[in-house]
Amino acid sequence: MVGTMRRISMVTIYFALCTVLHALEYVESSVGLQDPQWESGRTELELADINEDGNVDILSIGDHGSPYVNTLEHGIMVWFGDGTGSWSVFQNGNFGYGGIAVGDLNNDNHMDVGYGMHHNYSGTDFGDSILEASLGDGTGQNWMPWDDGISIGNPDQWGMFCTDLADVNSDGLLDLGANSFGYGDGIHVFLNNGDGTWDECFGFIGGNSTMDFCFGDINADGNADFAAAHQYGSVYLGDGNGNFAAADGNLPPGGLVGRRGPSLGDIDNDGDQDLAFCNSDGGVEVWSWLGNDTWSDASGSLPVSGSYVATQLCDMNIDGYMDVVAFGAGITTVWSGDGSGTWTSAAIINTPTPGTLGALRVGADADHNGYPDIALVAKEGSMWTAVNTLRFFKEMSVTESLFVFPAYPRGGEVFKCGSVRFIKWTCGVPVGETAHVRLELSTSGASGPWTEIADSLPDNGRYQYTVAQGINSSECYIRYTAVTSGDTVDCISVFPFTISDGTGADIAATCPASGRQRISIVPSVGSGGFAVHISTSGGDSKRAVIYDRCGNLVRDLIVIRGTGRFVVPWDGRDERGRLVPAGIYYVSVAANDRVFTAKVVVVR
Repeated sequence: MVGTMRRISMVTIYFALCTVLHALEYVESSVGLQDPQWESGRTELELADINEDGNVDILSIGDHGSPYVNTLEHGIMVWFGDGTGSWSVFQNGNFGYGGIAVGDLNNDNHMDVGYGMHHNYSGTDFGDSILEASLGDGTGQNWMPWDDGISIGNPDQWGMFCTDLADVNSDGLLDLGANSFGYGDGIHVFLNNGDGTWDECFGFIGGNSTMDFCFGDINADGNADFAAAHQYGSVYLGDGNGNFAAADGNLPPGGLVGRRGPSLGDIDNDGDQDLAFCNSDGGVEVWSWLGNDTWSDASGSLPVSGSYVATQLCDMNIDGYMDVVAFGAGITTVWSGDGSGTWTSAAIINTPTPGTLGALRVGADADHNGYPDIALVAKEGSMWTAVNTLRFFKEMSVTESLFVFPAYPRGGEVFKCGSVRFIKWTCGVPVGETAHVRLELSTSGASGPWTEIADSLPDNGRYQYTVAQGINSSECYIRYTAVTSGDTVDCISVFPFTISDGTGADIAATCPASGRQRISIVPSVGSGGFAVHISTSGGDSKRAVIYDRCGNLVRDLIVIRGTGRFVVPWDGRDERGRLVPAGIYYVSVAANDRVFTAKVVVVR
């Protein structure tokens, strides 16, 4: 917590969120990021543990100055993190000015990279093409080209830029997609054959872009989709075989350069992924996917105009709901979401003028306090001397006791057997301690039994998971266990997700629209209590009751009848209006024919 605010820690029994909630505050943590000095123009950052030490690193192939254009930038640049927010750089290669993505391409348990560029100046196979892939050896320093068959075939060859990885055809191998550098080279997706060769499965030439590109599963059918900042469209849905079809539907017009700075995330916890972007007036918009190429405006009170040019969707305050981060003209703003399209300004970071965008990336936790951090590149200085500057801002709370929070899957997603997906978490670790993480899968509900996915993982927040074969269940949960030398805690996925082997009913029928009961607990900053969130299509009553650890009634909250989403607040008081003392309490929610129970720890 910050200041004198009470802390409420959620420890999961079945479905509750494991979290310590407080007002978001950020402090700059950029020691070591001044080397090398940057130049100007766009770039892309990736946050990942590239050297497998459990600490988040920053990767890029630089801006216009790479390689060696008025700067010492060159090749793949890695700023190794030390787990506290300090950094040291290592560079390898003679190319640059572009985007980068990180994942294990050949399934050898070492992270590799894919990258698109404008300055393919290298005289060797490492850096002589505008879109490439290279294998890593676990050090983050050495790279082996692994990109035969990746060719755009456009005589303009201006270059590719922002790049991402996903298993497009569910064969257990990460595939490569990228957006063009400005005008002409289009969007391209290549399938990974697993032997260093690639085949283009989708692509087009022409049109303008503002470079951004990201994979996701927009319609929750288990197939990789993507969003891009391109004149020809923002949203493309995949069919699982490498084909993609435009699905902008009723989104507002994107103009000649497309919707700027798009990002994907599930803002309403229904299992599909929604879209954030900046409009042509510099405002921030969020649109929720409804299906059938139809979107609903969920922008709420977000600014309709301004200077914003890039977005990221991420649960920054780990309350179970996606938040929006946007950047423009030296201002980074975080708006917290509540799952219903209401957005509240939660933090503002100001950096020097003119603040022209280079890159924005959030989601990784560099200092192990359990809260996602922010990295950005922006132009700074006077008119004639302004250069890009890389800055990192870490959320500044201090973790007092170990906790782990399930970031992805969030519930309602569809994973195909044999495909690659990323499991994500954040872990709050007390200063001076080191945590490892164990992941387990249940296909029979939140009470198990549990099968190990991986153990003794470094606490870097992401695991590349090849989904097990032979599973067909819509009641899948992941249990996350964090272990230090003196403590062990665990947490379970808030809502179930689906794993499909394709032998059962159409997997689209298992998506969240099926009306499954959804109940979760979210802390409340204002009241010092929490709220019970209930989402149901059933018409029977829903009742939330608070008990103490001895089973005595503390508060009978409410009985709800009807269909829809309901929020039942508790202000931390008993039936007589008195603040309850610190201790362990249980919330029991009866919904139709099921009863959910979760433990709540109140610390005053």
